[in-house]
Amino acid sequence: MIRFNHEHAHPFLEAGALEKAVAQTRDAFAKVQNKTGHGPEWLGWRDLLSKPNDALLNEIDRLAASIREDADVFIVCGIGGSYLGARAVIDALSPFFAGKGPEIIYAGHQISGSYLRDLVKWLSIPKEDGSAKQVYMNVISKSGTTTETALAFRILRKWIHDTYEEPKKHIICTTSAEGGALNKIIDSNGYKKFVLPDDIGGRFSVLTPVGLLPVAVAGHDIRNLFYGAVSAYRETEEQPEKLLTYAATRLALYKSGKAMDMIASFEPELGGMGGWMQQLFGESEGKNGKGMFPVLLGYSTDLHSVGQMVQEGKRNVMETFLVVDQDRASLKVEAETEDTDGLNYLSGKSFHEINTKAFQGTREAHVEGGVPCISIHFDKLDEEHLGRFIYLCELAIAVYVYCLDENPFDQPGVEAYKKAMFRLLGKPGA
Repeated sequence: MIRFNHEHAHPFLEAGALEKAVAQTRDAFAKVQNKTGHGPEWLGWRDLLSKPNDALLNEIDRLAASIREDADVFIVCGIGGSYLGARAVIDALSPFFAGKGPEIIYAGHQISGSYLRDLVKWLSIPKEDGSAKQVYMNVISKSGTTTETALAFRILRKWIHDTYEEPKKHIICTTSAEGGALNKIIDSNGYKKFVLPDDIGGRFSVLTPVGLLPVAVAGHDIRNLFYGAVSAYRETEEQPEKLLTYAATRLALYKSGKAMDMIASFEPELGGMGGWMQQLFGESEGKNGKGMFPVLLGYSTDLHSVGQMVQEGKRNVMETFLVVDQDRASLKVEAETEDTDGLNYLSGKSFHEINTKAFQGTREAHVEGGVPCISIHFDKLDEEHLGRFIYLCELAIAVYVYCLDENPFDQPGVEAYKKAMFRLLGKPGA
């Protein structure tokens, strides 16, 4: 299960603030359910859970299995919600080193000629047996014209076409049902295509082919991931109070003057999930001068970089910890005869226990320093729990942003940098 702990945040709220916020979130949740809030045409991420498409899951699984059997490298070409969700799940579930199956590489998420040049060079290096690497690519873009992704796709598509006799087998596209530049390229080349429904925005698309295909190629169980989210959907439709209390706590803290939400974890495998949350929250709530700025921190590493600021800096911050309760490593500290490093007092303790105490000690120190803390606990880190977490975060931010009287599903400000960039590059009509 996913458990929310607010006991280190509620003491920072004035009397009655939480109750008022909970009442607001109940009204906002009703708007989500009834599609009467801002942007109801973007609520497809809920509809897909109310009517699971098992045929689509099976199709993705079959294709992923065939790719895993042949591929040495699988490139996920996309930016923002087109890759962050998949990367978050893959990072959370995969071994840190030398995992099974194809190596997962990301492209199209920045504009760097050096990165693409070096990637193409590396892809071109034969394997130890002298044979060419088998490279597959999934390009993900609704329009096909997102600059970062389109540039990378142009370079990598040419390399694939120059390298393989049957290039269309190596390229899979995820895009809108019709229209857009990418669909024209698909029609011209006969690439395999998956559809991102028009009523689902990028940052809410993890449980569509956008996220499911890369996760399946990485060797993870997308059925358990998807149905974990389905379970969370069904449970919160009947009993939303725990989720609403989380959204209300965050809302009340924001209204009390908190301007920044620091998303932190002592589990490095959850760094990608924190990055996905950062986009989900940041693009959803940063509208018209409103919202908290989401900051991603990796502990205990960042305790040695920004820990001083968190502990004693300006008190306009809150902190959200992502915690895994189950010990996955079973690694313990062994005693040494001389105890030169003075660590024998930890003998017999597992690294999980030490890490847990580090989290608890950090939370205690930050609370004493004036930082309200929420912790979100995973009983264990597996596909089901990640699916549950993904849906709960999506629902929580939708409810929270409705309470700000904003649209959680658009991102008009993202277009500002694009307009300036296109003008400086001399794009026709910019």
